[in-house]
Amino acid sequence: MNASSALLAHVPSSDAVSRRLALLLESTGEGIFGIDMDGRCTFVNRAACQTLGWRTEEVLGRNMHALIHHSHGDGRDYAECDCPIFNAFRRGMPCRIDDEVLWRADGSAFPAEYSSYPIIEHGAVQGAVVTFVDISSRKRADELLRASHDQLERRVAERTRQLRELAHHLEAVRETERKRIAREIHDELGSLLVALKMDLNWLERRVGEAPLRDAMVQKCGRMGGLVDTAVDAVGRIITDLRPSILDHQGLWAALEWQAQEFQLAGSDEREVEVKLFVAAAVPPPEGGLAIAVFRIFQEVLSNIARHAKARRVSIRLDVDAPPQPVLYLLVRDDGIGAPDDAFNDPRSYGVLGMRERAAQFGGRLGIESVPGRGTTVRLVMPLEAAP
Repeated sequence: MNASSALLAHVPSSDAVSRRLALLLESTGEGIFGIDMDGRCTFVNRAACQTLGWRTEEVLGRNMHALIHHSHGDGRDYAECDCPIFNAFRRGMPCRIDDEVLWRADGSAFPAEYSSYPIIEHGAVQGAVVTFVDISSRKRADELLRASHDQLERRVAERTRQLRELAHHLEAVRETERKRIAREIHDELGSLLVALKMDLNWLERRVGEAPLRDAMVQKCGRMGGLVDTAVDAVGRIITDLRPSILDHQGLWAALEWQAQEFQLAGSDEREVEVKLFVAAAVPPPEGGLAIAVFRIFQEVLSNIARHAKARRVSIRLDVDAPPQPVLYLLVRDDGIGAPDDAFNDPRSYGVLGMRERAAQFGGRLGIESVPGRGTTVRLVMPLEAAP
């Protein structure tokens, strides 16, 4: 008996509609079979037999769960009471599943998408009709797509890592160049200005008689004032490039000095509170870590001076004691604040640069701000972290 005759045997031979329905089922590419209330196969189409590897007469009357759905993909037993196919007629729960396997006659499994719906006659459930399709090619395509996606993610991560390393290298190069330029300005231009100032003082004491002397003294005085201004400008440029206190006295002194400079540079209406608590056994870090903390602190104070319009600024530095010292830096202002989007914008290069500096040494930079209620910046930096 072939699949067509088996199916047609269950409908009246005189019923042309049923015959056409049977032919339609035989012609579809999806596997289709019916089960009674005991889960036994009542009809099966050609596509189902071809996919499962069974002949029609081997399937009819068999318990379909025991035949094709008895185990999970990993080999674990699949209890019949948990079978979604049977629950369609036992519990009235239609289903559509695409993450399980069905089993062939040769013992091999294939990923399948199947659906099971109850057959209702005269208001009573008589069984269920099940359709299924082999989705092996779809699964392979999904796996290839997932593998391609994973590979792309790895490439992006690697490229990001390379770009970060390049950015850190360029930052180190810039700091080294700043230090060299500051040293040369101090050694060369600074020395020349001091020498010029001394010569002007010597000349001022040795000019001739009045009235020429008075004019010469005035000219020397003006020139001396210009030299003093140039010396101050050179000192400011040197400090901006590379504050010598960072190299000579360490990070703690440099942070305190920068806070005092910020306080002196502010208007009389701005109140600045500075508190520093450093455990006695913690020496100031050196090298790139010290530069990163100092530059972050500089950037925070610069942003307050330029944008915050704050009347009160609180600066607090705490450094835990060994064996695992951690630096906690908190800067809070009562300025105009800003929405979170302003600090998370990819074009906020100042904030992005501070976060990258912190992350390079295992630190974290957090910013909390409310429009009209000020901003709080927190830096947490392990002092024994390596890049």
